[in-house]
Amino acid sequence: MGSGVVVVIPARYESTRFPGKPLADLHGQPMIQHVYERARRARGIDRVLVATDDERIRAAVAAFGGDVVMTAATHHSGTDRIAEVARGLDADVVINVQGDLPLLDPQLVDAAVVPLRADGGLPMSTIKTAIHTRDELANPNVVKVVTDRDGYALYFSRSPLPHHRDGLPAGGALGYKHIGLYGYRREFLLSFARLAPTRLEQAEQLEQLRALEWGFRIKVAEVAAASIEVDTPADLERARATVAAGSASAEPDERPATSAGRRG
Repeated sequence: MGSGVVVVIPARYESTRFPGKPLADLHGQPMIQHVYERARRARGIDRVLVATDDERIRAAVAAFGGDVVMTAATHHSGTDRIAEVARGLDADVVINVQGDLPLLDPQLVDAAVVPLRADGGLPMSTIKTAIHTRDELANPNVVKVVTDRDGYALYFSRSPLPHHRDGLPAGGALGYKHIGLYGYRREFLLSFARLAPTRLEQAEQLEQLRALEWGFRIKVAEVAAASIEVDTPADLERARATVAAGSASAEPDERPATSAGRRG
């Protein structure tokens, strides 16, 4: 087994809210190219590739010189698509970077890699950022995470987490938002994709809960801020404005947060 780190970007053409999203133009380049090139800037990455079942996306990635792999069209999640690719990889660590992050901060990738490099027995990692507003804490489309004192996930939920029985604190973080960027030990990823869905996973519609319910640890690294996610044409306009203003990162609006179970 290899010892490298490979970033896999799952990308599909069909999308309920934004068909063709990976190929949307962002200042003269398809959005998937922005994600790809930013992921390549992360430290310690040996390879970045796009995984897709769509010939239009494959052609676009090939046109800008990117590494692309065709996968089956029957996958229900980006995790399943990445697992198919991982079977053919000579790597120890696989990083799942969603294809709707054209302003991806490469440091988010770094944050997911570090715990897996530090602990050879760790199966999975992800990242979080602080929540500072009541609206974001209450928004079911923002996935929350709580961890133990060593930074391992205790639970993920769409509900406010934790519940502040005596009222919200006056200062500091109200909770933590989960950012759906994942690192996997390759062998764990292959096993994880074969595990049966679990009760909590189905209740919350959060695939990462499957790992917790089956007893696997997830290390959660904290980052200063998330990157803009493009889920709708309006989000794309916001990304265009951000690029035009010369800013590569901004706090996202209250839109559906990423999770391991999203389609990819």
